[in-house]
Amino acid sequence: MYSEKVMDHFTNPRNMGEIEAASGVGTVGNAKCGDIMRIYLDIDENHVIRDCKFKTFGCGAAVATSSMATELVKGKTVEEAMAVTNQAVMEALDGLPPVKVHCSLLAEEAIHAALWDYAQKNGIEIKGLKEPKKDIHEDEEEETDWQA
Repeated sequence: MYSEKVMDHFTNPRNMGEIEAASGVGTVGNAKCGDIMRIYLDIDENHVIRDCKFKTFGCGAAVATSSMATELVKGKTVEEAMAVTNQAVMEALDGLPPVKVHCSLLAEEAIHAALWDYAQKNGIEIKGLKEPKKDIHEDEEEETDWQA
């Protein structure tokens, strides 16, 4: 079962859509389950994320993790956004069933992909940021004890 927060973010997603002329855009997917997530960032001159939107093709958990991820990075600096991990997304949603952990991994990777795009466009380096993977495989997931 899904938590109330997961259901809320699935039925009432926050920040859905796209940002025209975004500062950074990141797209990742999981070929095994078919989920695709795209994150758009609007970042100001002080490297603060003014706005964040998403488009996701996938299951309810993919939509919910996308929605929560955008909420977690809005108003943060790019360095603070780097600290938003799949664990942070799952905690903010009060957990995910083990078979849906890959959705939180997609959310983390989509944020990193958008930050990578921003860094590349602006010729800057963001500490700890590595070139993102385009495809996240379920066999690369970390084991968790999360329960809904």
